[in-house]
Amino acid sequence: MSDAAIVCSNLSFAWPDDTPVFQDLSFTVTSGRTGLVAPNGSGKSTLLRLLAGELRPLTGSLTVGGTLGYLPQSLPLTGNLTVAEVLGIADVVRALDAVESGDVDEKHFATIGDDWDIEERTRAQLDRLGLAGLTLDRSLSTLSGGQVVSLGLAAQLLRRPDVLLLDEPTNNLDVEARRKLYDVLSDFTGCLLLVSHDRALLDRMERIAELGSDELRFYGGNFTEYEEAVRAEQEVAEKNVRTAEQELKREKRELQQARERAERRAGNASRNLKNAGLPKIFAGTMKRGAQEAAGRAGTMHASRVSEAKARLDEAGRALRDEQRLTLELPDTQVPAGRNLFIGEGMRVRLGDQDVFATGGIDLTVRGPERIALTGPNGAGKTTLMRLITGDLAPDGGDVKRGDGRIAYLSQRLDLLDLGRTVAENFAAFAPERPEAERMNLLARFLFRGARAHLPVGMLSGGERLRATLACVLCAEPAPHLLLLDEPTNNLDLVSAGQLEGALNSYQGAFMLVSHDERFLAEIGVNRWLRLADGNLTETGAPEV
Repeated sequence: MSDAAIVCSNLSFAWPDDTPVFQDLSFTVTSGRTGLVAPNGSGKSTLLRLLAGELRPLTGSLTVGGTLGYLPQSLPLTGNLTVAEVLGIADVVRALDAVESGDVDEKHFATIGDDWDIEERTRAQLDRLGLAGLTLDRSLSTLSGGQVVSLGLAAQLLRRPDVLLLDEPTNNLDVEARRKLYDVLSDFTGCLLLVSHDRALLDRMERIAELGSDELRFYGGNFTEYEEAVRAEQEVAEKNVRTAEQELKREKRELQQARERAERRAGNASRNLKNAGLPKIFAGTMKRGAQEAAGRAGTMHASRVSEAKARLDEAGRALRDEQRLTLELPDTQVPAGRNLFIGEGMRVRLGDQDVFATGGIDLTVRGPERIALTGPNGAGKTTLMRLITGDLAPDGGDVKRGDGRIAYLSQRLDLLDLGRTVAENFAAFAPERPEAERMNLLARFLFRGARAHLPVGMLSGGERLRATLACVLCAEPAPHLLLLDEPTNNLDLVSAGQLEGALNSYQGAFMLVSHDERFLAEIGVNRWLRLADGNLTETGAPEV
Protein backbone atom coordinates (compact mmCIF):
# COMPACT_ATOMS: atom_id res chain seq x y z
CA MET A 1 0.00 0.00 0.00
CA SER A 2 3.01 2.31 -0.38
CA ASP A 3 1.31 4.18 -3.26
CA ALA A 4 -1.83 4.88 -1.21
CA ALA A 5 -2.26 8.64 -1.10
CA ILE A 6 -4.68 11.53 -1.49
CA VAL A 7 -3.61 14.46 -3.68
CA CYS A 8 -5.70 17.63 -3.89
CA SER A 9 -4.75 20.57 -6.16
CA ASN A 10 -6.34 24.04 -6.16
CA LEU A 11 -9.69 22.72 -4.94
CA SER A 12 -12.60 25.15 -4.75
CA PHE A 13 -16.14 24.28 -3.67
CA ALA A 14 -19.30 26.20 -2.83
CA TRP A 15 -22.88 25.20 -2.07
CA PRO A 16 -25.65 25.84 -4.64
CA ASP A 17 -26.51 29.15 -2.91
CA ASP A 18 -22.87 30.25 -3.54
CA THR A 19 -21.84 29.83 0.10
CA PRO A 20 -18.08 29.17 -0.21
CA VAL A 21 -16.47 26.25 1.60
CA PHE A 22 -12.97 25.93 0.09
CA GLN A 23 -10.87 28.18 -2.13
CA ASP A 24 -7.69 26.97 -3.90
CA LEU A 25 -7.08 24.19 -1.36
CA SER A 26 -4.02 22.02 -2.10
CA PHE A 27 -2.54 19.20 -0.01
CA THR A 28 -1.21 15.64 -0.06
CA VAL A 29 -1.95 12.92 2.50
CA THR A 30 0.29 9.85 2.33
CA SER A 31 0.22 6.46 4.08
CA GLY A 32 -0.28 6.52 7.82
CA ARG A 33 -2.99 7.63 10.24
CA THR A 34 -4.12 11.26 9.90
CA GLY A 35 -6.75 12.95 12.06
CA LEU A 36 -8.66 15.82 10.42
CA VAL A 37 -9.77 18.55 12.84
CA ALA A 38 -11.53 21.93 12.68
CA PRO A 39 -14.55 23.57 14.32
CA ASN A 40 -18.04 22.37 13.34
CA GLY A 41 -19.11 23.77 9.98
CA SER A 42 -15.58 24.19 8.62
CA GLY A 43 -16.13 21.61 5.89
CA LYS A 44 -14.51 18.41 7.22
CA SER A 45 -17.38 16.14 6.15
CA THR A 46 -17.72 18.06 2.90
CA LEU A 47 -14.06 17.42 2.12
CA LEU A 48 -14.47 13.69 2.74
CA ARG A 49 -17.54 13.64 0.48
CA LEU A 50 -15.51 15.36 -2.24
CA LEU A 51 -12.72 12.81 -1.86
CA ALA A 52 -15.26 9.97 -1.97
CA GLY A 53 -16.81 11.35 -5.18
CA GLU A 54 -20.20 12.19 -3.64
CA LEU A 55 -19.67 15.87 -4.45
CA ARG A 56 -17.85 17.51 -7.33
CA PRO A 57 -15.51 20.51 -6.90
CA LEU A 58 -16.09 23.76 -8.75
CA THR A 59 -12.43 23.88 -9.75
CA GLY A 60 -9.29 21.90 -9.06
CA SER A 61 -8.54 18.21 -9.02
CA LEU A 62 -8.67 15.28 -6.59
CA THR A 63 -6.75 12.02 -6.89
CA VAL A 64 -7.09 8.99 -4.62
CA GLY A 65 -4.48 6.30 -5.16
CA GLY A 66 -5.75 2.74 -4.86
CA THR A 67 -9.04 1.25 -3.64
CA LEU A 68 -11.15 3.67 -1.61
CA GLY A 69 -13.20 2.89 1.51
CA TYR A 70 -15.53 5.56 2.92
CA LEU A 71 -17.66 5.53 6.08
CA PRO A 72 -19.91 8.63 6.18
CA GLN A 73 -21.15 10.32 9.33
CA SER A 74 -24.75 9.38 8.61
CA LEU A 75 -25.04 5.91 7.10
CA PRO A 76 -27.53 5.79 4.20
CA LEU A 77 -28.95 2.44 5.29
CA THR A 78 -32.54 1.20 5.57
CA GLY A 79 -33.92 -1.17 8.15
CA ASN A 80 -35.01 -3.65 5.47
CA LEU A 81 -31.44 -4.62 4.59
CA THR A 82 -29.75 -7.71 5.99
CA VAL A 83 -26.25 -7.80 7.46
CA ALA A 84 -24.98 -9.58 4.34
CA GLU A 85 -26.48 -6.87 2.10
CA VAL A 86 -24.91 -4.09 4.14
CA LEU A 87 -21.56 -5.86 3.91
CA GLY A 88 -21.98 -6.18 0.16
CA ILE A 89 -21.50 -9.95 0.15
CA ALA A 90 -25.08 -11.18 -0.26
CA ASP A 91 -24.68 -12.16 -3.93
CA VAL A 92 -21.40 -13.98 -3.27
CA VAL A 93 -22.87 -15.90 -0.32
CA ARG A 94 -25.87 -16.97 -2.44
CA ALA A 95 -23.51 -18.10 -5.22
CA LEU A 96 -21.41 -20.09 -2.74
CA ASP A 97 -24.54 -21.75 -1.36
CA ALA A 98 -25.62 -22.66 -4.88
CA VAL A 99 -22.24 -24.21 -5.76
CA GLU A 100 -22.18 -26.17 -2.50
CA SER A 101 -25.64 -27.51 -3.39
CA GLY A 102 -24.29 -28.86 -6.69
CA ASP A 103 -25.30 -26.00 -9.04
CA VAL A 104 -22.25 -25.51 -11.30
CA ASP A 105 -23.71 -22.72 -13.45
CA GLU A 106 -20.89 -20.52 -14.76
CA LYS A 107 -22.57 -17.35 -13.45
CA HIS A 108 -22.04 -18.50 -9.86
CA PHE A 109 -18.30 -18.87 -10.39
CA ALA A 110 -18.19 -15.44 -12.04
CA THR A 111 -19.97 -13.94 -9.01
CA ILE A 112 -17.62 -15.62 -6.54
CA GLY A 113 -14.43 -14.65 -8.36
CA ASP A 114 -11.56 -14.84 -5.86
CA ASP A 115 -13.87 -14.58 -2.84
CA TRP A 116 -14.13 -18.25 -1.93
CA ASP A 117 -13.15 -17.38 1.64
CA ILE A 118 -15.55 -14.44 1.95
CA GLU A 119 -17.56 -15.94 4.82
CA GLU A 120 -14.42 -16.70 6.84
CA ARG A 121 -13.02 -13.22 6.21
CA THR A 122 -16.36 -11.66 7.06
CA ARG A 123 -16.68 -13.61 10.29
CA ALA A 124 -13.15 -12.61 11.31
CA GLN A 125 -13.83 -8.94 10.54
CA LEU A 126 -17.11 -8.92 12.48
CA ASP A 127 -15.41 -10.62 15.43
CA ARG A 128 -12.62 -8.02 15.48
CA LEU A 129 -15.21 -5.23 15.69
CA GLY A 130 -17.25 -6.82 18.46
CA LEU A 131 -20.04 -8.16 16.22
CA ALA A 132 -19.42 -11.86 16.79
CA GLY A 133 -23.07 -12.65 17.46
CA LEU A 134 -24.48 -11.19 14.22
CA THR A 135 -25.85 -13.61 11.66
CA LEU A 136 -25.65 -12.65 8.00
CA ASP A 137 -29.43 -12.79 7.56
CA ARG A 138 -30.21 -10.50 10.51
CA SER A 139 -32.22 -7.37 9.71
CA LEU A 140 -30.61 -3.99 10.15
CA SER A 141 -33.72 -2.70 11.94
CA THR A 142 -32.88 -4.91 14.95
CA LEU A 143 -29.42 -3.37 15.45
CA SER A 144 -28.43 -0.46 17.70
CA GLY A 145 -26.85 2.72 16.35
CA GLY A 146 -23.43 1.57 17.55
CA GLN A 147 -23.78 -1.83 15.90
CA VAL A 148 -24.76 -0.17 12.63
CA VAL A 149 -21.62 2.01 12.74
CA SER A 150 -19.38 -1.02 13.41
CA LEU A 151 -21.12 -2.94 10.63
CA GLY A 152 -20.55 -0.06 8.23
CA LEU A 153 -16.85 -0.05 9.06
CA ALA A 154 -16.67 -3.82 8.59
CA ALA A 155 -18.20 -3.38 5.12
CA GLN A 156 -15.47 -0.93 4.15
CA LEU A 157 -12.64 -3.04 5.55
CA LEU A 158 -13.85 -6.07 3.59
CA ARG A 159 -13.11 -4.05 0.45
CA ARG A 160 -9.41 -4.18 1.45
CA PRO A 161 -9.04 -0.43 0.86
CA ASP A 162 -5.74 1.32 0.22
CA VAL A 163 -7.28 4.66 1.28
CA LEU A 164 -9.81 4.75 4.13
CA LEU A 165 -11.96 7.81 4.91
CA LEU A 166 -13.86 7.73 8.21
CA ASP A 167 -16.28 10.41 9.44
CA GLU A 168 -16.89 10.20 13.21
CA PRO A 169 -16.39 6.39 13.34
CA THR A 170 -16.85 6.16 17.15
CA ASN A 171 -20.31 7.77 17.19
CA ASN A 172 -22.71 5.65 19.29
CA LEU A 173 -20.04 3.03 20.07
CA ASP A 174 -19.82 1.72 23.62
CA VAL A 175 -16.42 1.61 25.33
CA GLU A 176 -15.66 -1.98 24.35
CA ALA A 177 -16.58 -1.35 20.71
CA ARG A 178 -14.41 1.78 20.69
CA ARG A 179 -11.44 -0.15 21.98
CA LYS A 180 -11.88 -2.79 19.29
CA LEU A 181 -12.08 -0.07 16.64
CA TYR A 182 -8.88 1.54 17.98
CA ASP A 183 -7.08 -1.81 17.62
CA VAL A 184 -8.38 -2.36 14.10
CA LEU A 185 -7.30 1.10 12.94
CA SER A 186 -3.88 0.71 14.59
CA ASP A 187 -3.31 -2.31 12.32
CA PHE A 188 -4.37 -0.46 9.15
CA THR A 189 -1.31 0.06 6.93
CA GLY A 190 -2.77 2.21 4.15
CA CYS A 191 -3.69 5.88 4.02
CA LEU A 192 -6.21 6.67 6.77
CA LEU A 193 -7.91 10.08 6.99
CA LEU A 194 -10.52 10.40 9.71
CA VAL A 195 -12.71 13.09 11.21
CA SER A 196 -13.38 12.67 14.92
CA HIS A 197 -14.01 14.52 18.18
CA ASP A 198 -12.91 11.45 20.15
CA ARG A 199 -9.72 12.48 21.96
CA ALA A 200 -8.69 8.89 22.65
CA LEU A 201 -8.92 8.05 18.94
CA LEU A 202 -7.16 11.25 17.84
CA ASP A 203 -4.33 10.46 20.26
CA ARG A 204 -3.73 7.30 18.23
CA MET A 205 -3.05 9.28 15.06
CA GLU A 206 0.43 9.81 13.64
CA ARG A 207 -0.32 13.32 12.44
CA ILE A 208 -3.09 15.92 12.75
CA ALA A 209 -4.36 17.96 9.80
CA GLU A 210 -6.12 21.23 10.65
CA LEU A 211 -8.58 22.36 7.98
CA GLY A 212 -9.03 25.99 6.94
CA SER A 213 -10.88 27.51 3.97
CA ASP A 214 -7.75 27.63 1.82
CA GLU A 215 -5.18 25.57 3.72
CA LEU A 216 -4.63 22.18 5.33
CA ARG A 217 -1.93 22.53 8.00
CA PHE A 218 -0.17 19.37 9.16
CA TYR A 219 1.19 18.81 12.65
CA GLY A 220 3.36 15.80 13.42
CA GLY A 221 2.26 13.68 16.35
CA ASN A 222 -1.08 12.95 17.99
CA PHE A 223 -3.87 15.26 19.16
CA THR A 224 -2.29 16.04 22.54
CA GLU A 225 0.91 17.10 20.79
CA TYR A 226 -1.15 19.13 18.31
CA GLU A 227 -2.87 20.99 21.16
CA GLU A 228 0.52 21.76 22.72
CA ALA A 229 1.84 23.07 19.39
CA VAL A 230 -1.23 25.26 18.87
CA ARG A 231 -0.98 26.58 22.43
CA ALA A 232 2.66 27.54 21.84
CA GLU A 233 1.74 29.21 18.53
CA GLN A 234 -0.98 31.23 20.23
CA GLU A 235 1.33 32.37 23.01
CA VAL A 236 3.75 33.69 20.38
CA ALA A 237 0.89 35.26 18.39
CA GLU A 238 -0.53 36.98 21.48
CA LYS A 239 2.93 38.31 22.38
CA ASN A 240 3.39 39.62 18.82
CA VAL A 241 0.00 41.35 18.96
CA ARG A 242 0.86 43.02 22.28
CA THR A 243 4.21 44.17 20.86
CA ALA A 244 2.55 45.48 17.68
CA GLU A 245 -0.08 47.32 19.74
CA GLN A 246 2.65 49.02 21.78
CA GLU A 247 4.54 49.97 18.60
CA LEU A 248 1.39 51.46 17.09
CA LYS A 249 0.71 53.48 20.25
CA ARG A 250 4.31 54.77 20.24
CA GLU A 251 4.20 55.74 16.55
CA LYS A 252 0.86 57.52 17.02
CA ARG A 253 2.28 59.38 20.02
CA GLU A 254 5.39 60.39 18.07
CA LEU A 255 3.22 61.52 15.13
CA GLN A 256 1.17 63.71 17.44
CA GLN A 257 4.31 65.11 19.07
CA ALA A 258 5.82 65.84 15.62
CA ARG A 259 2.68 67.73 14.61
CA GLU A 260 2.73 69.75 17.82
CA ARG A 261 6.45 70.59 17.34
CA ALA A 262 5.78 71.64 13.76
CA GLU A 263 2.92 73.89 14.85
CA ARG A 264 5.09 75.50 17.54
CA ARG A 265 7.98 76.04 15.11
CA ALA A 266 5.67 77.51 12.53
CA GLY A 267 4.19 79.92 15.09
CA ASN A 268 7.60 80.94 16.40
CA ALA A 269 8.97 81.41 12.90
CA SER A 270 6.04 83.61 11.91
CA ARG A 271 6.54 85.85 14.93
CA ASN A 272 10.34 86.01 14.46
CA LEU A 273 10.05 86.96 10.79
CA LYS A 274 7.56 89.69 11.59
CA ASN A 275 9.79 91.12 14.34
CA ALA A 276 12.92 90.90 12.13
CA GLY A 277 11.38 93.28 9.55
CA LEU A 278 12.51 91.11 6.57
CA PRO A 279 11.09 91.71 3.06
CA LYS A 280 7.86 89.86 2.37
CA ILE A 281 9.34 87.73 -0.44
CA PHE A 282 12.21 86.50 1.73
CA ALA A 283 9.91 85.94 4.68
CA GLY A 284 7.48 83.92 2.52
CA THR A 285 10.29 81.73 1.24
CA MET A 286 11.44 80.94 4.76
CA LYS A 287 7.86 80.21 5.86
CA ARG A 288 7.31 77.78 2.97
CA GLY A 289 10.59 76.04 3.80
CA ALA A 290 9.51 75.55 7.40
CA GLN A 291 6.11 74.21 6.30
CA GLU A 292 7.72 71.77 3.85
CA ALA A 293 10.11 70.49 6.53
CA ALA A 294 7.17 70.01 8.92
CA GLY A 295 5.26 68.23 6.16
CA ARG A 296 8.14 65.85 5.48
CA ALA A 297 8.40 65.03 9.19
CA GLY A 298 4.64 64.50 9.39
CA THR A 299 4.66 62.24 6.33
CA MET A 300 7.50 60.17 7.78
CA HIS A 301 5.69 59.65 11.07
CA ALA A 302 2.38 58.95 9.30
CA SER A 303 4.17 56.31 7.22
CA ARG A 304 5.52 54.73 10.39
CA VAL A 305 2.00 54.65 11.87
CA SER A 306 0.71 52.96 8.72
CA GLU A 307 3.50 50.37 8.88
CA ALA A 308 2.76 49.73 12.57
CA LYS A 309 -0.92 49.19 11.73
CA ALA A 310 0.06 46.69 9.03
CA ARG A 311 2.27 44.80 11.49
CA LEU A 312 -0.61 44.70 14.00
CA ASP A 313 -2.98 43.37 11.33
CA GLU A 314 -0.47 40.69 10.36
CA ALA A 315 0.05 39.67 14.00
CA GLY A 316 -3.71 39.60 14.56
CA ARG A 317 -4.25 37.21 11.65
CA ALA A 318 -2.18 34.61 13.49
CA LEU A 319 -4.62 34.65 16.40
CA ARG A 320 -7.33 32.01 16.30
CA ASP A 321 -10.92 33.19 16.25
CA GLU A 322 -12.60 30.39 18.21
CA GLN A 323 -16.36 30.71 18.15
CA ARG A 324 -17.83 29.32 21.34
CA LEU A 325 -21.29 28.01 21.92
CA THR A 326 -23.19 30.16 24.43
CA LEU A 327 -25.47 27.51 25.80
CA GLU A 328 -27.97 28.39 28.52
CA LEU A 329 -30.50 25.70 29.35
CA PRO A 330 -34.02 26.72 30.42
CA ASP A 331 -34.32 27.79 34.05
CA THR A 332 -36.52 24.91 35.22
CA GLN A 333 -37.14 24.26 38.91
CA VAL A 334 -38.34 20.73 39.74
CA PRO A 335 -39.17 19.86 43.38
CA ALA A 336 -37.12 16.99 44.79
CA GLY A 337 -40.11 14.72 45.44
CA ARG A 338 -42.02 15.17 42.19
CA ASN A 339 -42.53 12.08 40.03
CA LEU A 340 -41.62 12.87 36.42
CA PHE A 341 -41.91 9.30 35.10
CA ILE A 342 -42.97 5.92 36.49
CA GLY A 343 -42.71 2.74 34.46
CA GLU A 344 -43.49 -0.70 35.89
CA GLY A 345 -42.96 -4.01 34.13
CA MET A 346 -42.29 -2.32 30.79
CA ARG A 347 -41.91 -4.81 27.94
CA VAL A 348 -41.08 -4.24 24.28
CA ARG A 349 -40.79 -6.61 21.33
CA LEU A 350 -38.86 -5.70 18.21
CA GLY A 351 -39.63 -8.23 15.50
CA ASP A 352 -39.71 -11.59 17.23
CA GLN A 353 -37.33 -10.60 20.03
CA ASP A 354 -37.95 -9.26 23.53
CA VAL A 355 -35.77 -6.24 24.24
CA PHE A 356 -36.03 -6.61 28.01
CA ALA A 357 -35.90 -9.66 30.28
CA THR A 358 -38.99 -11.62 31.27
CA GLY A 359 -41.21 -9.48 33.50
CA GLY A 360 -39.98 -6.24 31.90
CA ILE A 361 -38.12 -3.43 33.64
CA ASP A 362 -39.06 -0.79 36.22
CA LEU A 363 -37.94 2.85 36.26
CA THR A 364 -38.89 5.90 38.33
CA VAL A 365 -37.48 9.39 37.72
CA ARG A 366 -38.07 11.92 40.51
CA GLY A 367 -37.20 15.59 40.91
CA PRO A 368 -33.99 17.07 39.52
CA GLU A 369 -32.12 13.77 39.19
CA ARG A 370 -29.07 13.64 36.96
CA ILE A 371 -29.04 10.16 35.48
CA ALA A 372 -26.48 8.46 33.25
CA LEU A 373 -27.87 5.44 31.37
CA THR A 374 -25.05 3.11 30.39
CA GLY A 375 -24.71 -0.32 28.81
CA PRO A 376 -23.42 -2.05 25.69
CA ASN A 377 -24.61 -1.32 22.16
CA GLY A 378 -27.86 -3.10 21.37
CA ALA A 379 -28.99 -3.36 25.01
CA GLY A 380 -32.08 -1.17 24.43
CA LYS A 381 -31.04 2.22 25.84
CA THR A 382 -32.60 4.19 22.98
CA THR A 383 -35.72 2.01 23.20
CA LEU A 384 -36.05 2.91 26.89
CA MET A 385 -35.78 6.62 26.12
CA ARG A 386 -38.50 6.32 23.48
CA LEU A 387 -40.72 4.64 26.09
CA ILE A 388 -40.17 7.55 28.48
CA THR A 389 -41.11 10.17 25.85
CA GLY A 390 -44.14 8.23 24.63
CA ASP A 391 -42.69 7.93 21.13
CA LEU A 392 -42.90 4.15 21.60
CA ALA A 393 -45.77 2.38 23.35
CA PRO A 394 -44.85 -0.59 25.57
CA ASP A 395 -46.10 -4.06 24.65
CA GLY A 396 -46.78 -4.64 28.33
CA GLY A 397 -46.56 -2.91 31.72
CA ASP A 398 -47.74 0.46 33.04
CA VAL A 399 -46.40 3.93 32.27
CA LYS A 400 -47.21 7.25 34.00
CA ARG A 401 -45.75 10.66 33.15
CA GLY A 402 -45.76 13.87 35.20
CA ASP A 403 -47.25 17.16 34.03
CA GLY A 404 -43.98 18.75 32.88
CA ARG A 405 -42.70 18.59 29.31
CA ILE A 406 -40.18 15.89 28.38
CA ALA A 407 -37.63 17.00 25.77
CA TYR A 408 -35.82 14.32 23.76
CA LEU A 409 -32.71 14.62 21.62
CA SER A 410 -32.42 11.52 19.44
CA GLN A 411 -28.98 10.22 18.44
CA ARG A 412 -30.22 10.09 14.85
CA LEU A 413 -30.93 13.86 14.77
CA ASP A 414 -34.13 13.20 12.82
CA LEU A 415 -36.26 15.77 14.62
CA LEU A 416 -35.90 18.68 12.18
CA ASP A 417 -37.31 19.22 8.70
CA LEU A 418 -34.27 18.97 6.40
CA GLY A 419 -35.89 21.13 3.72
CA ARG A 420 -36.61 24.06 6.05
CA THR A 421 -34.03 26.52 7.34
CA VAL A 422 -32.67 26.55 10.87
CA ALA A 423 -34.72 29.67 11.62
CA GLU A 424 -37.92 28.11 10.20
CA ASN A 425 -37.46 24.94 12.25
CA PHE A 426 -36.82 26.99 15.38
CA ALA A 427 -39.94 29.09 14.77
CA ALA A 428 -42.01 25.89 14.55
CA PHE A 429 -40.72 24.79 17.98
CA ALA A 430 -41.02 28.20 19.67
CA PRO A 431 -43.79 30.06 17.81
CA GLU A 432 -44.62 32.32 20.76
CA ARG A 433 -41.14 33.81 21.01
CA PRO A 434 -40.66 37.12 19.13
CA GLU A 435 -38.50 36.77 16.01
CA ALA A 436 -35.76 39.02 17.42
CA GLU A 437 -35.54 36.80 20.51
CA ARG A 438 -35.39 33.65 18.36
CA MET A 439 -32.56 35.06 16.25
CA ASN A 440 -30.67 36.08 19.39
CA LEU A 441 -31.03 32.55 20.79
CA LEU A 442 -29.86 31.02 17.51
CA ALA A 443 -26.80 33.28 17.57
CA ARG A 444 -25.87 31.73 20.93
CA PHE A 445 -25.85 28.37 19.14
CA LEU A 446 -23.52 29.93 16.51
CA PHE A 447 -26.21 30.44 13.85
CA ARG A 448 -25.62 34.10 13.02
CA GLY A 449 -26.73 36.03 9.97
CA ALA A 450 -26.95 33.88 6.84
CA ARG A 451 -26.10 30.68 8.78
CA ALA A 452 -29.53 30.82 10.43
CA HIS A 453 -31.19 30.75 7.02
CA LEU A 454 -29.43 27.67 5.64
CA PRO A 455 -31.56 24.54 5.08
CA VAL A 456 -30.93 21.97 7.80
CA GLY A 457 -30.08 19.41 5.11
CA MET A 458 -26.99 21.46 4.18
CA LEU A 459 -25.56 21.52 7.71
CA SER A 460 -22.66 19.46 8.98
CA GLY A 461 -23.29 16.85 11.65
CA GLY A 462 -22.10 19.17 14.40
CA GLU A 463 -24.19 22.06 13.10
CA ARG A 464 -27.26 19.85 12.84
CA LEU A 465 -26.73 18.79 16.45
CA ARG A 466 -26.51 22.44 17.53
CA ALA A 467 -29.69 23.27 15.60
CA THR A 468 -31.53 20.33 17.17
CA LEU A 469 -30.29 21.33 20.63
CA ALA A 470 -31.59 24.86 20.08
CA CYS A 471 -35.04 23.60 19.04
CA VAL A 472 -35.31 20.99 21.80
CA LEU A 473 -34.02 23.12 24.65
CA CYS A 474 -35.63 26.44 23.76
CA ALA A 475 -39.09 25.12 22.84
CA GLU A 476 -41.95 26.16 25.08
CA PRO A 477 -42.79 25.32 27.78
CA ALA A 478 -39.36 24.69 29.31
CA PRO A 479 -38.77 20.96 29.82
CA HIS A 480 -38.76 19.39 33.28
CA LEU A 481 -36.96 16.30 32.01
CA LEU A 482 -34.26 16.23 29.33
CA LEU A 483 -33.45 12.98 27.54
CA LEU A 484 -30.19 13.22 25.62
CA ASP A 485 -29.06 10.27 23.47
CA GLU A 486 -25.34 10.61 22.71
CA PRO A 487 -25.43 14.45 22.86
CA THR A 488 -21.70 14.90 22.16
CA ASN A 489 -21.76 13.02 18.85
CA ASN A 490 -20.37 15.36 16.16
CA LEU A 491 -19.96 18.21 18.66
CA ASP A 492 -16.54 19.86 18.53
CA LEU A 493 -14.46 19.77 21.69
CA VAL A 494 -15.04 23.41 22.62
CA SER A 495 -18.82 23.08 22.25
CA ALA A 496 -18.82 19.81 24.21
CA GLY A 497 -17.25 21.73 27.08
CA GLN A 498 -19.99 24.36 26.83
CA LEU A 499 -22.64 21.62 27.00
CA GLU A 500 -20.97 20.26 30.13
CA GLY A 501 -21.24 23.65 31.79
CA ALA A 502 -24.88 24.10 30.76
CA LEU A 503 -25.93 20.71 32.12
CA ASN A 504 -24.14 21.44 35.38
CA SER A 505 -26.23 24.60 35.84
CA TYR A 506 -29.54 23.08 34.68
CA GLN A 507 -32.15 22.89 37.50
CA GLY A 508 -34.41 20.26 35.95
CA ALA A 509 -33.89 16.50 35.61
CA PHE A 510 -31.95 14.85 32.84
CA MET A 511 -31.15 11.36 31.66
CA LEU A 512 -28.48 10.85 29.06
CA VAL A 513 -26.83 8.07 27.15
CA SER A 514 -23.14 8.58 26.44
CA HIS A 515 -20.06 6.46 25.97
CA ASP A 516 -17.81 9.50 26.45
CA GLU A 517 -16.11 8.78 29.76
CA ARG A 518 -14.65 12.27 30.10
CA PHE A 519 -18.01 13.96 29.42
CA LEU A 520 -19.82 11.77 31.97
CA ALA A 521 -17.23 12.62 34.60
CA GLU A 522 -17.83 16.37 34.16
CA ILE A 523 -21.63 16.75 34.34
CA GLY A 524 -22.44 16.01 37.97
CA VAL A 525 -24.27 12.71 37.50
CA ASN A 526 -25.81 11.54 40.79
CA ARG A 527 -27.51 8.35 39.63
CA TRP A 528 -26.08 5.62 37.43
CA LEU A 529 -28.25 3.05 35.63
CA ARG A 530 -26.96 0.17 33.54
CA LEU A 531 -29.03 -1.67 30.96
CA ALA A 532 -27.52 -5.01 29.99
CA ASP A 533 -28.87 -8.47 29.20
CA GLY A 534 -32.42 -7.11 29.37
CA ASN A 535 -32.09 -5.90 32.98
CA LEU A 536 -31.98 -2.34 34.31
CA THR A 537 -29.89 -2.04 37.48
CA GLU A 538 -28.61 0.73 39.74
CA THR A 539 -24.82 0.89 39.85
CA GLY A 540 -22.68 2.68 42.35
CA ALA A 541 -19.87 3.45 39.94
CA PRO A 542 -19.77 4.47 36.28
CA GLU A 543 -19.82 1.52 33.90
CA VAL A 544 -19.85 2.81 30.36
